[in-house]
Formats: sequence, structure tokens, C-alpha cells
Amino acid sequence: MINKNELKYIQSFAHKKHWAEESVFILEGPKMMEELMASEWVIRQAYATKEWIEAQPFKPHYVTEVADFELDKLTQLQKANQVLALVEKKQVNAPLNLKGKLTLLLDGIQDPGNLGTIIRTADWFGLEQIIVSADTASCYNPKVVQSTMGSILRVDVIVADLVELIESSKMPIYGAVLEGKSIQTTELAKEGILLIGNESKGIRSPLLALITHPITIPKYGAAESLNAAVATGIILAKWQH
Repeated sequence: MINKNELKYIQSFAHKKHWAEESVFILEGPKMMEELMASEWVIRQAYATKEWIEAQPFKPHYVTEVADFELDKLTQLQKANQVLALVEKKQVNAPLNLKGKLTLLLDGIQDPGNLGTIIRTADWFGLEQIIVSADTASCYNPKVVQSTMGSILRVDVIVADLVELIESSKMPIYGAVLEGKSIQTTELAKEGILLIGNESKGIRSPLLALITHPITIPKYGAAESLNAAVATGIILAKWQH
């Protein structure tokens, strides 16, 4: 059973002002909960149906059993899915390590669905971190968390000054632009930085000036542009080729 204060608190996560300021974020569903329990992330509290609890080898101490109708009041989804957890946000304080890998930089990605898909795609291709500008959508936005399908638990999303980071790097800087060298004829170095820009405005001028390898995905049809998440996936596939 959940009390009124808990109910009101969790429902408040529907509003940005609340989830942005809190030290926890919401994660929902059996699959994501299974990955969460196997990870090192700290679970503050969880609420689950009797069905979910009975399917576990043991009942975790942080789980409160709730009825289906109660979970329906808590969920951020269209329909509740057995379990909801409050997870402590992670602070990544270690120095950024760019050596021996491709590092993805996002300049002003605004759409939560796009960011979530990019995180999930980065996870698919083996990236462990993404570095984003301060005005990129928050990785703890409930829509981002759900659209990562669990990849948020494996890929660190770090906010940094992108200009400063690139200027201090001696690596090749690949920038996804409309006027660049085709990725089909470009050999992407295993160690480097891939810069993806805002969905409508692209990469901002201060960063454009720092790109050493402008690259583009060849166009064969009439579409004006590619979705940022789709473009990221195509380029990462070429990088892992």
C-alpha cells in the first residue's frame, strides 16, 4: 500500500521542475528493472505489483507492494508495467577519458526521444560515454529514460563545455554536416570525436570552426535532412565497420 505523500511525490515527476531538481529519477517496467537490479545504480525505493514480486527469487527490501490501480496512478507511461523504481542520479566526477575510443559529442539535442534513441544506439555500438552541451535535453527526463530501453544504465551522459573539450584535444574531430566528405569514402579513426548538432540548426559556429573532418551521409532521395538519432546510428555503424 502506498500513502498519499508518496503518491503525490511520485506524481510530481510529471513536471520538469520536479524531476530536474530531484536527486532521483524514475525507471519503469520489468525488463529495465531487471537490468537495474543487476547494475551498480542505487535504488532508493520501488513499487511493484504482487505478480512482479512473486516472480522474483526474493523480495528486495526496497520494494513496496501496490495494487494495479495504485501503480496506474504512479506511472509516467500510458499504462503501468508491473514495477516502478526511484533511482539515485549518478554524478560522474572522474576526468574525461577520450583515449583509444570514439567519443560522441551532442551539441544542443533538444528532443527527449532523439536523445534517448542516441543513448540506446551508442550502447549498441559499444560507447560507454556521451558528452553533451548544457542545453541538450536532460538524460533524466522521463521520456529519455524510457526511450533508452535500459541503456541509460550503461552509458554515462556528461555535461561539458564542448568548445573547451575539443580545443584541448589533439584527436580528429568528425562533424556531421550537410556539406562534407561522404562517410562511404572516409575512414573513421578508432580514436576520435564525433560531433552531432541540433535537430534543426545543426552544429553551432564556434564548434563548426573546430571540425577537422567534415563528414556527410550521401543523399539519394528528396528528404531535406536526416533525423539526428538516425544519422548518429549510420555514422557509428560505419565507424564499427
